[in-house]
Formats: sequence, C-alpha cells, structure tokens
Amino acid sequence: MSAGLQPRTGSAARFWRSTDARRLFGCVVGALVVAVMTGPSGSASAPTSGFTGSLFRPRAFVFVALGLALWAVMTFRSRFGDVVRRANDRIIATPRQLLVNRWYRYIFYLAVFAFAIWYPTILSGYWQEVLVDQIGVFVLLALGLNVVVGYAGLLDLGYIAFYAIGAYSAAYWTGALPIHPPMHLNPFWAIPLAVLAAMLAGVVLGSPTLRLRGDYLAIVTLGFGEIIQIVATNLTGVTGGSQGVIGIPHFSLHVDSLKYVWHVKALPYYYLLLVFVVIALAAFRSLERSRVGRCWAAIREDEVAAEASGINVLKYKVMAFSIGASTSGFAGILTASKIGFIEPGDFTVQLSILILVLVVFGGMGSLIGAAMGAAVLQWLPQFLRVHPLFGFQPQDLFIYLGALLVVMMIFRPAGIVPSRRRRSEIGLAEHGVGTADAMSAAGGPVA
Repeated sequence: MSAGLQPRTGSAARFWRSTDARRLFGCVVGALVVAVMTGPSGSASAPTSGFTGSLFRPRAFVFVALGLALWAVMTFRSRFGDVVRRANDRIIATPRQLLVNRWYRYIFYLAVFAFAIWYPTILSGYWQEVLVDQIGVFVLLALGLNVVVGYAGLLDLGYIAFYAIGAYSAAYWTGALPIHPPMHLNPFWAIPLAVLAAMLAGVVLGSPTLRLRGDYLAIVTLGFGEIIQIVATNLTGVTGGSQGVIGIPHFSLHVDSLKYVWHVKALPYYYLLLVFVVIALAAFRSLERSRVGRCWAAIREDEVAAEASGINVLKYKVMAFSIGASTSGFAGILTASKIGFIEPGDFTVQLSILILVLVVFGGMGSLIGAAMGAAVLQWLPQFLRVHPLFGFQPQDLFIYLGALLVVMMIFRPAGIVPSRRRRSEIGLAEHGVGTADAMSAAGGPVA
C-alpha cells in the first residue's frame, strides 16, 4: 500500500494512546478507589453494599471530579510548569521586596495579628472549639516539632510524649493525680513548671540517644513515646491508669483586684494560645538566624562535616530537643486545663506521626509553613465532617492524609510554604549534591 493510502490515525485515537490518557485513567480510577475505601462498609447480608453505596451515590461524582482536577493539574504542570514557576517568582518577588523594609514588615505583622484577634469572634461556637482544640494546639505542636525536624534534621517519632508530660504536669501540680504535690497551684502558675518538665524530659531523652542518627534515632524516639504511654497506663497509683484523670481545674488569674477564670469557653483559650504562638514564632525566628540556628543547619546538612568543623553536635541536638519539647509541654497543660480530663489514650504514636505529617506538608524548616500545614490539615477533616456529601469518617483520616501527602511529595516536595534554605537543599540533593538533611544520611551510631 502506498504512503498516500496509509490509514490516518485520528486525534482521538492518538490521545488514548498518549501519556495524558494513561494519567487520566490513573487519576479517575485512583479517585474511585479512594471513594470505595472511604465509603460505607458491606455486611454479611449485603456484601456488595459497600461498593454500591460508594460508587452509585452522588458522592462518587465528587471523587471523579477530584480525580479529573488532579489530572488537569498534572497535565498543566507537565506542559506549562516552567512558565508557571517563572510567573510565580515574579508575583512573589514584589511583596518579598516590600517586606524587606522593616516598617512594611511590621505593618504586615500587625495586620495579620489584628485579623487573628478579630476573625474568631464571628465564628460559631463549633468552629471556635475547632480553632482551639484542633487547629491552635496542633499549630503549637507543629512549631515545636519543626525545631527538631526542620531546623536540626532529627526524625522524632515520639514527640507526643512531651505533650503528655505537659498534661500530666498540670494534673500533678493542681492535685488531680493520686499523688499530691508539695503545694497545689493554679494551672496558670503551673505553666512554667510544665514547660520546664517537658524541657527536662527532652534533655533526659536526648543526652543518651542523640548520639544516634537516621533510622536508629527514629526507633529510639518511637520507643520513648510508647514507654510514656505504657507507664501512664500501668502506673495506676501515680497517673490514675487507664481510667484517666478528672477534675483538672481551668486556668484562673488572681493578681490583687484582677481576677479572671477561663472556664469552658473557647475564645479565652484561643487568645492565650495566640499569645504563646506569637512568642514561639518570634523566639524560633531569632534562633534560626542566630549562631544556634546556623549550627542546626550545619548538622542537618552534614553531621560529620559539622562535627569536624568544631560544632558540638550532641549539645545542639539536645538543645533542639529541649526547645521543641517546651512548646509541646505548654500545649499539654493548656489542653488538660481546658478539657479537665486526660487519659493515656490521648497520647498515641499516631498523634506523633500526624504532627510530623503537618510539618512535612507545611514545609520543614519554615515557621509559617509548619503553622499553615497544621491549620490546613486540621481544618480539612472538620470541613469534610460537616459536609456529609464526602462521607467522611474519623477513622478515614489517615487515608485522606496519606493520599494528600503522596500528591504533595509529587508536586511540591518542599512543602506548601518552604523555607528558602530547605528548597535550595532539596534542589541540590535532586542534582546529587549532598543530601536534603541528616535524616537521610547513611550510617549507624556516632560516638
């Protein structure tokens, strides 16, 4: 057959044999799989009800639409990624240049702070509770873990243990535990003691274990988190055991004629959290730019080189652990005082992993990124819960988070708001120059 008589392949046929078609098929099928995984369960009398309830309901169209949106983003990124990045850099350059000016920066900070004070007042009671219990507390926890993981590059899987220590410190100093303190304190005045107890636990854990690195350190910290929970469960005469501790009083402040009690409303706790978050942001920002922050960066990038250059690696690792633990201790005492009840089941290893996901999603090494990652990922489950179309169940949380994290690692591995230093390190690591952090360093214990 001559060349002029060859059958021509139509554009539609070419499309279905292309990479775009395979990507489209994968996105839609993946979305339907997630719809089935998060849908209703089958039963012995109706074993297929799980599939029919997931795929033959309006919620299936929502997941298909999400799959199509993901395919559109991937296709657009593959074709116009460089153009978008250049445009994004040009757009960001102007506000970044403005914020270099100290006065513009202060005005911007004041505007954000004023918005943070005003916005919760227009929310419903439910969303005010979410803002404190789910968002505010986890923003504080993410900021603390960001010091350990983002600044120093140490993989800590037992971070929730410091949260538990802060909560049980509140129960101890207020006399709620079976054992009694030398004096009973108002939870407000027990804050520095809880923070100190968490920092001391960071030093006690860090001193013998931070000679390890990589996977070895992760295993040890994971064990520490499990030990704290098991001790709290089994030491009934001290911690109240698995039944938990009740009767932890609310914060109250009595100074001469000034008297204020936080009670159960969410907004007073939110404003207390806001003050501490601002203090933590300012303190951690100063640390990042100080000699301590530069030592952490050196340890994160290459621990062996940092030690060879004269940096006391163990000292700065322990410092990172204790400073990160301090914010976790405060979050623990605030949670205990607000709820008035704690139990060992509140401090599981899954929470440690969740906080690590918040930091990675937001951007390791970025204070704003860690805060935004915690805010977005803690708000999202509550949003899905109040919209029944998605069929969200609390037990499905880690399915959603896992899928979101996989997508995040494909499109933006440095996080939604990465620090410039971390983005540079990841870029160099992708080109085979060094590693992104000390967590990926091969090797075992270091003497």
